Amino acid sequence: MPIILAIETATKLCSVAVGRGGLVLASRDLETPKLAHAEKVNVFIAEVMAEAGLPLHALDAVAVGTGPGSYTGLRIGLSAAKGLCFALDKPIIGLSTLATLVAAARDRVPTLSGTLLPMIDARRMEVFTQPFSADGSPLSDAAPLVLDAAWADERAPRVVFGDGADKAIELWVERPWIDHLRDVRPTAAVMIKPATQRHLAGRFDDLAYLVPEYGKAANVGKAKG
Repeated sequence: MPIILAIETATKLCSVAVGRGGLVLASRDLETPKLAHAEKVNVFIAEVMAEAGLPLHALDAVAVGTGPGSYTGLRIGLSAAKGLCFALDKPIIGLSTLATLVAAARDRVPTLSGTLLPMIDARRMEVFTQPFSADGSPLSDAAPLVLDAAWADERAPRVVFGDGADKAIELWVERPWIDHLRDVRPTAAVMIKPATQRHLAGRFDDLAYLVPEYGKAANVGKAKG
């Protein structure tokens, strides 16, 4: 069965795991207000491989979260994953961070109903989100969304989760048609099962051309002059 290393750095959570045959062998997670991904991701890779008793060349593939999320975090995670794949001549598997959030929520509560809305913090009251059905199938593409009372007042059964939902608790408190699952995070451990399925199906990404899904264009001002 394939041995997969998973890396997820799209949010404030820096997460790394290694698994065999869809089962997690070792994992490391750290969530801090200030991104620690650059300092921790390679340390965590070394630690999980050592805990699992595996050399890097034993890997069959590397899975990486592709966002949407933090520009800096995504670059760090993808750079680490690509570096390993180039050096070890292994395939890469890109996984949506929003889909990983959905898998984490469904692992916690298998009986979820209504539209599932994973939310990744995009600062202020904006989030990156994507609607999924209760069985985890995407219903449309990912897009940025500004959370406000008008959106929350739409009386449709919805389940919201992720750090983007956690920052807007006041919107969910008096709206019983919205179910808020707290503290759901896109951990690398959750990525092991879908990454293994992708590997068994031979569905890999192009190592040279896999890029992050930033969610929206960078806010870059024009130079004065």
